[in-house]
Amino acid sequence: MAVSAFARMELRCPRELDPRPSWTLGDVLTELDALQATRLAATPSPLKQPPEWASSAREKAFVMRVEEDDDSEEEEDNSDEDARAIVTTGARFSCNDLELSFEESEDELDCSGASYNLMEKRSIEKSVLLELEREHQLKIQEEVRSKLSSLEVCHQNEIQRTVSAFARLQKDAESRKELDRKLDVLFQRRIAEVLDKHLSMVQSDHEQKSQILERRIKDDAAVEEAKRREQSMKDEKIKQERTRQEAEARQKAAAKLAAEAQKAAYEAAKKEAAEKEAAKSRAEVVSTSGQISQNSIEIKSELPGIKVYANSSALKAESRGRALHDQVPSNIYLSKDYSRYDRQIGKSISKLMPTTDSVKARASELIKALDGQECPRPIACRLFADKMISIVKSRNPKDKTFGNLAFACGYVMLLVTNQVPDAMDYLLAEFHKVCMYTVPKHLHALNAQARNTDYFRLIGYQEEDGKLQSTEAYLVNVAAYVKLYAAMIQTEIKGVRHPHGLAEGWKWLAMFLNSLPAITATAFALHAFLKTAGFALHKKYGSQFMKILDVISRQFIPALKEQGSKVQAEAISNLQNYLDDKKYLEEPEGQYLAQQLLSKGYM
Repeated sequence: MAVSAFARMELRCPRELDPRPSWTLGDVLTELDALQATRLAATPSPLKQPPEWASSAREKAFVMRVEEDDDSEEEEDNSDEDARAIVTTGARFSCNDLELSFEESEDELDCSGASYNLMEKRSIEKSVLLELEREHQLKIQEEVRSKLSSLEVCHQNEIQRTVSAFARLQKDAESRKELDRKLDVLFQRRIAEVLDKHLSMVQSDHEQKSQILERRIKDDAAVEEAKRREQSMKDEKIKQERTRQEAEARQKAAAKLAAEAQKAAYEAAKKEAAEKEAAKSRAEVVSTSGQISQNSIEIKSELPGIKVYANSSALKAESRGRALHDQVPSNIYLSKDYSRYDRQIGKSISKLMPTTDSVKARASELIKALDGQECPRPIACRLFADKMISIVKSRNPKDKTFGNLAFACGYVMLLVTNQVPDAMDYLLAEFHKVCMYTVPKHLHALNAQARNTDYFRLIGYQEEDGKLQSTEAYLVNVAAYVKLYAAMIQTEIKGVRHPHGLAEGWKWLAMFLNSLPAITATAFALHAFLKTAGFALHKKYGSQFMKILDVISRQFIPALKEQGSKVQAEAISNLQNYLDDKKYLEEPEGQYLAQQLLSKGYM
């Protein structure tokens, strides 16, 4: 019988073990599958009986050496001695004493799979027990594996259920939001419908109330209108009676004024005739370099040492206008009975603007005021003339817009005098009073003694703060008055007769050049007249007007230049530029538009 000897073997184990391996559930399952595969692949070894020579000897155990690289040689010696001691004492290393861990490495599991072929058991019972233990362990592993699989399946199912639940919740939330949105839109639509219906009802109710209120107002207005008409009829009767009485009183006053005026005119004519006779007897022929024609008349003035240059017909017209003008006292506006009309006329003229609407409105107001029965016609005409000519004082003649305003005044004067012809005589008388060059007339002081304050007042100088105005201001006023006079003369409206139109302007220009000397004041007056009415005169008289301009160029301007330093250079340059630039061919600013619009309105 052959004796078998035991061979000493060492298990293959890793040198370094991880005390805390980070294995997942998948890694555990993989490891278990590897163990199962190793167990099935291993060839079962028969149970061997221990040899006879070992029956009486001490039991020896299987020694497994685990080498660690980090241990020193001394530790290895100690471990060898411990192993020998274990073998000597007969202790046995059993694989059953090993605790398999699912966290070991793959090399360690491989080593444990082949440990059953390294030992011999003492008895069959122990081998059977070991086999049963191994089967039990495998069963337990299988149960653990199945439990883990079932747990994993349950976990996956739970995850799926959770995901499905979350999806359903999200879907339900979105459905709820959509439903809420639809309900909100429906609710807002219903609110809008209810609000629209309510507003429609409110509007309908408001319209009904408005209609009721309008009917009440109309009824009240009808009642008030009936009362007003009844009251107006009573007032009209009272007014007619009062007007009749006042008319009788005014007729008496007018008759009295007319008698006084006739008496004053007779005395003035008598005085004028006496003065003319005295002037003829004492007249001296004085040659003047500035005199243009020998047809001028020398008349003794009220002041000694003053020579009058004027045409006899112009002086007669001035005398008649002065007599008519003096019929009404100059301070008539202070009377309580007529101060209201003075303010009314002055207010209307002060609102005059160089526009068509303003001209029409002011003319209508003034015609109504002059045609009134409450104020006598002479007094109303005198007040109208004073306020109309005083516009030169109330407005700034140096302003560029004064020319447009002068044309507007011309239209107003024409419209008013067309309806009230007597007003033209008062206008001319007022023009002659404020500016002697509208006659035309010039007063010349023969010596220095005659050039006193009374002389300057007589030729038209105004007083400012108790002092006479400067010569420059005087010349500006002269130009402004002549410009206003020329604007009235040249104004023409289709269908409206002009009582003092371009024919009178042509006559004035001829008398001016034939009678007045060439000095600074007459040069300013002539330039203002030509600048305003020259276009209209040239348009009407053509070549005849050109002859007048030729006279100015060949006689009047040279006579001005002969005066030397006594004449302002501006006076000469104004006339010379007017002729050189042919300003008479250009329509004056502010005339054409107003005339065209008014012509359409009064056709």
